[in-house]
Amino acid sequence: MKDIFKLAETGAATPAELGYYFPAEFAPQESIWLSWPHKEESWPGKIDTIYAPYSQFINEVSKGQKVNINVADEAMKNFALGHLDKAGVDLNKIFFHFFPTNDAWCRDHGPAFLINSEAEVKKALVKWNYNAWGEKYPPHDLDNLIPIRIAKELGIPCFKPGIVMEGGSVEFNGKGTLLTSKACLLNKNRNPHLNQAEIEKYLCDYYGVSHILWVGDGIVGDDTDGHIDDITRFVNEDTVVTVIEDHKGDENYDILKENLEMLEQMKLQDGKPLNIVELPMPGPVVWEGQRLPASYANFYIGNEVVVVPVFRDKNDQKALDILSGCFPDRKVIGIDSTDIIWGLGSFHCLSQQEPFV
Repeated sequence: MKDIFKLAETGAATPAELGYYFPAEFAPQESIWLSWPHKEESWPGKIDTIYAPYSQFINEVSKGQKVNINVADEAMKNFALGHLDKAGVDLNKIFFHFFPTNDAWCRDHGPAFLINSEAEVKKALVKWNYNAWGEKYPPHDLDNLIPIRIAKELGIPCFKPGIVMEGGSVEFNGKGTLLTSKACLLNKNRNPHLNQAEIEKYLCDYYGVSHILWVGDGIVGDDTDGHIDDITRFVNEDTVVTVIEDHKGDENYDILKENLEMLEQMKLQDGKPLNIVELPMPGPVVWEGQRLPASYANFYIGNEVVVVPVFRDKNDQKALDILSGCFPDRKVIGIDSTDIIWGLGSFHCLSQQEPFV
């Protein structure tokens, strides 16, 4: 094989051509990557309240894997250490990287890690372009550099497709199927020069998938234009959980009903229908007159735990019980996300997994 670093740098071959693919989140992980939250404008008037649940999230995930955290400098590192220590985190599991960021949403600005267990170089990453969900929240220059910095530090190849893509907009079963939403990936504020077929080719070439499934719109309050990780998630190779709204008067009722009907018609890469598990929605979470994108689907699957955002709602326990049934080999834990969701995202949005190979 030619030097994969040169192939990645020049774009002479795609990851799929070289046998690399993006594993499912429920596959074994080396670590989790995070960008320490620091942007007051993302949680106006509330940022101080998020550090306790955020540190609790880190504490739970770190019991089963390493935790990598991007920070701007020693001051931010020490600030983070204070909160992590207070939460009882085993600091031997925490690794800081002096990679400054504009914001905390590592799912979207972080690297997409790929693996090929047969290759000499078993891990690579994709650095998609990042434009803060259609130029909504400038500046995003530091966030856009994060994958390049991580690739350099880890000494792994870095592929650069040159188009905008966010980790929260795509969901994988690890066997060739990718699930996404038209509201986000076909939005003209991302890649206006590309049509659906052209975007699908990029997804196949750079994520190493062969089969694309599309739902429609995202939930109300989601400023990402409909990320899939607030709606529908793979819990194993042939099963998804998808959120539904029981109250006909709710703004999400029709959106989620249509998406469920689409899922019921879908086939996986092997031609089998999807197994669908319905997950409730919490009641509306509103702050300062704004409906927030609260969803139990924004959970993070770690090696030993599944961390689920909960919202002091009557459906919290029902959602945890359903997800416990989906993950019999992991501990399912609810962490209060009522303050975190004011930033318009939760635990999945804040994190990006690095697979084990």
